[in-house]
This record gives sequence, structure tokens and C-alpha cells, in this order.
Amino acid sequence: MKEYQAVLLIGFGGPTCEEEIQPFLENVLEGRKVSNERIEEVIHHYQVIGSKSPFNELTFKQAKGLRGILKKEGLALPVYVGMRNWDPLLKDVLEMMSKDGIENAIGIILAPHQGEASWGRYQTAIQRCKEILKQEKNYKTPAIYYCEPWFDHPMFIEAMVDQLQSEIDNIPIYLKNQTRVLFTAHSVPESLSHPYVQQIFKSCRAVASNLDGLGEWSLVYQSRSGRPDQPWLEPDVCDAIADLGKKGCQSVLLSPIGFVCDHVEVLYDLDVEAQEIAQRFNIRFYRAPTVNDHPSFLRMLADVVKRTLKEVC
Repeated sequence: MKEYQAVLLIGFGGPTCEEEIQPFLENVLEGRKVSNERIEEVIHHYQVIGSKSPFNELTFKQAKGLRGILKKEGLALPVYVGMRNWDPLLKDVLEMMSKDGIENAIGIILAPHQGEASWGRYQTAIQRCKEILKQEKNYKTPAIYYCEPWFDHPMFIEAMVDQLQSEIDNIPIYLKNQTRVLFTAHSVPESLSHPYVQQIFKSCRAVASNLDGLGEWSLVYQSRSGRPDQPWLEPDVCDAIADLGKKGCQSVLLSPIGFVCDHVEVLYDLDVEAQEIAQRFNIRFYRAPTVNDHPSFLRMLADVVKRTLKEVC
């Protein structure tokens, strides 16, 4: 019978200062050819938000909160954090776990919705790191057992509802019923959209059904990249806001349901680019926080761990 000795939170990672932006982007691109113009554009995005991403800081807050809840409930499991693209890199963390004697660990991918472009790439990255450590250092790295998806977990929905409701409360009463809610998620190629899209819709419906004072809502996508001729999920959030403006919409409220912490694709793509489109059409712009280290989200992480532990009892 398996005995889990640790939890591994698995994230994308982000630069923590200006000097790290360029090498971070090199890791993200993995040798793919991208124009210097595009790279400079992304560097500018980071500079606009302060030349760093809060991704790592928020992920470590999530890990600390999870560790504390587990300890209170008698589960003194260490919680490691590993990133795909920046320190602490997954390879280094797996090596550390191996040295710490960890043989089996519960892996939680910090992306709410499954798909090849989200969960699949993290799992591939971990497998690649394990193979490298085996070849280069003959390490027996821990087996990672991934938790069940949690896109519709009641506590994730509760956290999203609370974050969205707090922003709804900032909207003037006369505008609330006229405010269009746009749930946003990262766009991916249409060929990689299953079961990603279906899971996002389920999350959106669950959140919307638990809100007070919510007007109409739509699911839109953001942060598209890749070849222009390749079909990706649409509509884009900026196009959706422009279309609403042409129809006389006075207020929009964005909820980044596809992300679990604020980072450049929230702080720039939404708070800067999307907000500029809203201002161009004289639309009042509101944006709800991601779940970040919301207490309900931390309790959800703990519940996911406990459910996984029960599966081997």
C-alpha cells in the first residue's frame, strides 16, 4: 500500500525581479523561435506591472497556508513547491525530495481546469525531470500521484464567489443589473480544448448560480499566443469588451476563473489591456481577484490532499 510522505504544489513560475525576466522567458520558450519584437513586448508587460510577477510569492503563501491546515488536522506532511519555468524549478525540487527520502508524493497542479495545454504539460515536465535525474545522477525520484480535478470543488467555487461578490459590492447600485460579467480563462488551440472548455463552463455556472446581484455572464478567453493561422478559443476578452461597448454596455466585471493567483496575464492582460479597451468605449471596468490565498481555497487544497490520502486507506 502506498504511503504518501509529502505534497508537491506544481506551478508555472515567474520572475521575481527585472534581471530574471529574460532568462525566465527563455525557459518558457524552450528554444522555440519567437521574434525579438514579441520578446521585447512581453518584457514591457512585466515592466509595466513592476518588473516582477507575484506568482511565486503567492504560491508560497498557498503552500504555507496548506501546510498549516494539514498540521492542525494532524497531517504533518511537508509541502514542496516546484515551478515549470523558474526557481524553484521542478528538477531541483524533485532532487531535494529525493534527498529528503520522499518516495511517494501527492501532486497538485495549480491550474483549475484540465487539458493538454495545462495539466498535460506539467505532467510531461515532471516526467522529463525525473528521467534527467535518473540519467545524470541515478536518482530514484519520488513517484508523483496527481489529485483528482477540483474545478467544481465546493470550496474552490466558494472562494471564487467570495472574490467576485466583494467586487460586485463595489459597483454602484444603479449599475449592478447592467454590469456584464466576463469569466476569463487562458485561450488554447481549439485542438486542445477537451475537456478544458467543458470544465470551465461548469465552474462558471457553479459560481454564477451562487452570486447575488449578478447580471448576464459570458465566458471569454485571454492571453492568446502561437501562430496567427492556428484556431484558438474565442472570443478574446478585448474583442468581447469592444463588442459590448458598441452595444451600449456601461459596465463590465472580469473574473479570471482560469487562474489561481495574480500574475502578468492578469495584471497586464486584464488590468491594463482589457481596461484600456473598456475606457475607449466609456465602460466602467471592474476586476475580481483570483483566489490567491483565500481561506476557502486553502481549505480546498487541504481537502484534496485528505481525499487522496483516503484513497489508499
